[in-house]
Amino acid sequence: MALGRGLGSLIPSKQTIAEQVIPSSHREVMDIPVEKIRANPRQPRSHFSPSDLEALIGSIKEHGILQPLIVTRAKDGYELVAGERRLRASVTLGLKTVPAIVRDATEQQKLEWAIIENTQRQDLNPVEEALGYKALVEEFNLTQDEVARKVGKSRSNVANMLRLLDLPEEMLIAIKTGKISKSHARTLLAEPDEKKRRALYDSMLNGGVSVREAEARVAYVSATKKPAASGSKDPNIAAHEKRLREILGTKVSIQEKGGKGKVTIEFYSKDELLDLLDKLSE
Repeated sequence: MALGRGLGSLIPSKQTIAEQVIPSSHREVMDIPVEKIRANPRQPRSHFSPSDLEALIGSIKEHGILQPLIVTRAKDGYELVAGERRLRASVTLGLKTVPAIVRDATEQQKLEWAIIENTQRQDLNPVEEALGYKALVEEFNLTQDEVARKVGKSRSNVANMLRLLDLPEEMLIAIKTGKISKSHARTLLAEPDEKKRRALYDSMLNGGVSVREAEARVAYVSATKKPAASGSKDPNIAAHEKRLREILGTKVSIQEKGGKGKVTIEFYSKDELLDLLDKLSE
């Protein structure tokens, strides 16, 4: 399953967010009073690791702020677009000013840049990333394909991240707090039975099942379900289903009898359908 084109595709020359969104001729750095900068209300990241922040504080104390913040003008000063960790560290250190680049930006661009900056450093947890994509889709009427192009991810990655939001709130909290991984979450989504999903989730929380074991359990249950007018599914067919799920990144079922049958591929949005068509035509 495609998991996005990664940092190398998004920023092949290891550009910073400032280098990506601001032409070199417009990158004038200014020293702006910290008290004049307010937080970005569209910051998708809600959790900041205290240990990471401490490390940044130590770095800034020793070397200063090496990468300017990005801000936009506001009525009473400036609004932060990118660099919230640097701003928080500066406040903690009691700095009076910070280096920043002032840039005009729409509300949509502010959200896009905040997502890009965080995903470059892998600062967003999966739920925060999914909520950021959801805001771009619902508030700015972007398609999943448009979101993918703007943030440098594959369409299937964006679609799969959005699907995480279909999980119950309790499971989303577990993902946000790192109690279960994104891989665990995808496995939970593959289990349609709510009771079995809950039992699998409880096993994950108790450390009693790895991602590989969870995937095998879901695949085994799917493979051993009895069709309406037949016996148990051939283990070879179940293995083919698993392989197709991994390639296409979605649920696949195969029904076969006497060398004939059908393959059912599920999708959950028009964008996912287009992505599947692209993969199948390669």
